[in-house]
Amino acid sequence: MYNLLVGFPDGTAFGGRMVEHTDDAVRAYVAPSGRVDTSRLINLPTLVMPELGDREPQVARVGHIENLMLSGSDYRFRFVPNPLVAEIPLARVEELAQHLGITGWELTRTHWAVKDVDLYRVLNEAVAGAAPAPRVFRLPAEVRREADLVAVMMPFDSRFDRVYETLRHAAADAGLRCHRADDIWVNDHIMDDVISLIWRARAVISDFTLRNANVFYETGIAHTLGRDVIQITQSAGDVPFDLRSIRSVQYLANGEGLLLLRERVADRLRNLVSRVEAS
Repeated sequence: MYNLLVGFPDGTAFGGRMVEHTDDAVRAYVAPSGRVDTSRLINLPTLVMPELGDREPQVARVGHIENLMLSGSDYRFRFVPNPLVAEIPLARVEELAQHLGITGWELTRTHWAVKDVDLYRVLNEAVAGAAPAPRVFRLPAEVRREADLVAVMMPFDSRFDRVYETLRHAAADAGLRCHRADDIWVNDHIMDDVISLIWRARAVISDFTLRNANVFYETGIAHTLGRDVIQITQSAGDVPFDLRSIRSVQYLANGEGLLLLRERVADRLRNLVSRVEAS
């Protein structure tokens, strides 16, 4: 299933237009007893567009919905676009309407529908080149980002356990939570868990100490996905040449050094959070 939002550019959806043009079975799921269950909508991929022929730019965007809540008789929400999916001309959406479960009249009426269609499958099959596709791993584009999640990339080595605990405290100081790949076991292949963690994260912390090749590789993926990356290291010489133009937090792995690391990383995370809230 996916959300189809037509004509709601300002983050407000009219309560009377919710789940219009939605099949009865789908409506029963997303609006049991006739009342919209917002938790079932924010988990869905979302296609947002203006009305066809409106003055707004005639393009559709793909992403997901956050902060959906009832405000009076209307619904307030925040749309977060997927950075890996390019804007889609509405003319192309018209061509794909049948595959997307959209009827002709829907493109000219402001409303919020829920379609029993795999949005990403249709786009991947019909909109060639809309998103770059890695060959050695799969990007979990259907999974939404978690605004309070920080991913840590560091060597799997017991010598870094105290450093990781320090970073967990730094994240907590900023009102966030912290994970590294060995905290989770969802997929059979650990690389799939690493990619999932980077994809879902609000920010990534990369420890370049010991010049670990895996950390360099994962940092490159984080940069490509547009994640904010905080670089830390015990030695400036461990930072790759191409990344030395980006500020790194250098630290000592003793009690005093880790306390200072905690303060500096927490401050940087607070700045990132406040920047997002201000926008």
